[in-house]
Amino acid sequence: MLWIPPGLAHGFAVLSGSAHVLYKSTDFYDPEQERTIAWNDPQLNIDWQITEPPIISQKDCQGMPFHAAETFA
Repeated sequence: MLWIPPGLAHGFAVLSGSAHVLYKSTDFYDPEQERTIAWNDPQLNIDWQITEPPIISQKDCQGMPFHAAETFA
């Protein structure tokens, strides 16, 4: 289990072909409040440790570069 504070950018990769990923949130889902950062942004340089082309959701394919992401004070 992992707790992610509201507003914190986060992501994950499922490396198992048979995994089931479940998550809960602290509030109702509001797509108007959702933001997506490009999973493969070169500025973030995340080593996802994948060896085959990943399966990426349509939403994640439309992620913006990290430098253009909206910030909150």
